[in-house]
Amino acid sequence: MTRELTFAEAIHEAIEQEMAQDSNIFIVGEDVQLLRHPLFEKFGEERVINTPISETAFVGAATGAAYSGMRPIVDLALVDFFAVTADQIINQMTKITYLSAGQLTVPLVIRAACGGGYGDGGQHSQALWGFLAHIPGLKVAIPSTPYDAKGLMISAIRDNNPVVFLEHKILADYWLFLLGGAARFKDAQAEFNIPAAGAKGPVPAEPYTVPFGKAEVRRQGKDLTVVSVGVMVHRALAVAERLAAEGKSVEVIDLRTLVPLDRRAVIDSVKKTRKLLVVDEDYRSYGLSGEIAATVAEEAAGSLEDFKRVTALDTPIPFSRVLEKVMLPSEGSIEAAARRMLK
Repeated sequence: MTRELTFAEAIHEAIEQEMAQDSNIFIVGEDVQLLRHPLFEKFGEERVINTPISETAFVGAATGAAYSGMRPIVDLALVDFFAVTADQIINQMTKITYLSAGQLTVPLVIRAACGGGYGDGGQHSQALWGFLAHIPGLKVAIPSTPYDAKGLMISAIRDNNPVVFLEHKILADYWLFLLGGAARFKDAQAEFNIPAAGAKGPVPAEPYTVPFGKAEVRRQGKDLTVVSVGVMVHRALAVAERLAAEGKSVEVIDLRTLVPLDRRAVIDSVKKTRKLLVVDEDYRSYGLSGEIAATVAEEAAGSLEDFKRVTALDTPIPFSRVLEKVMLPSEGSIEAAARRMLK
């Protein structure tokens, strides 16, 4: 049976269903007994574990538990806090399988909120998936719909490798109350024109998986390929809808995971449309947009007539909403780039 769930409800259901069938799964993080209270009530303090405010300590503890055969889910709150845990991630959890010649695995999920657009400043609004995807041994998932959020979370929990699961705060509605109040986030959702499929959508009741490394074509088109992840998929779809009214056909690809990356989906689309626009909320330099450009240059250069990218600027994200709108991609900047390419 399919019901309508919010983004957060879909993720909660995925974790609850997996915890119910595998006693090795536990959650660890700051205030998780409050933030994940229904799970705490059901599974108790031995499997929903509050920690001190020491990300290095509890990420390290979870890594050790994963070495030992447990399957931890680390609630890191914000992707910005990865900087505190850099050694545990870059030098420990992502290396041990290689260094042990496959004798040790690290079945660990780190879930974190990401993204800006609501005026929370440079230390709480980043995407950083380009940085994370650069680390060998780390998988990176970025769902844009509740259906994908549940399916990718189950896939992440069942994976024997460390997975970073990123939830954009504009889509994951429980962040409305945790980070600054519901009104501010509701304004942001209205401003971003997020359709119902983003914040709420159909989700099957039974457990299911969404495969890593398999992009989804959210809209078929023949004149231009737009590639994105997370909340920017919804912005791209809104632009594609407006352009369709003028007879312009835009294909929108949702990558869903950056590691592994579905390069074939991008290449096949570019061979059809011959024009590529990458929309990325992460920083412009050395990130996803450049990786996609390099992929097409290596595999389909003869098919590409035009390439552009709309990204976050290479600056800290401003607290000022006025400046933040300039710094981050918007429907306006996406539409302007698309129109230039479709002339």
